[in-house]
Amino acid sequence: MAHQNAALDSVFHALADPTRRAVIQRLGRGSATISELAQPFEMALPSFMKHIGVLERSRLIVSKKTGRVRTCLLNRDRLIAAERWFGKQHALWGSRYSNLDGLLAKLNGVENEG
Repeated sequence: MAHQNAALDSVFHALADPTRRAVIQRLGRGSATISELAQPFEMALPSFMKHIGVLERSRLIVSKKTGRVRTCLLNRDRLIAAERWFGKQHALWGSRYSNLDGLLAKLNGVENEG
């Protein structure tokens, strides 16, 4: 369980930054080179590479180098794990809200009888 929490922590940390989220969105359309990924951002390449490093350490992306060109791919399994976590939270809170609605309806009915 601790391993799963650490993995989710790294995914959420990586997704906390808008530049990294934009990179993930772009990779959702297919693989891309570092140059292609960096092009829309107004930052120096070393700064952009720090973002790539965070994404790789979180295992949201993988990269391979062919000659001087480094290509990145999205690791969809890591996103699916985060999606599952959100699904569990949605179900949990949906159940709690349903219970609260029932309680409020019951209390409201009791008040109206008095």
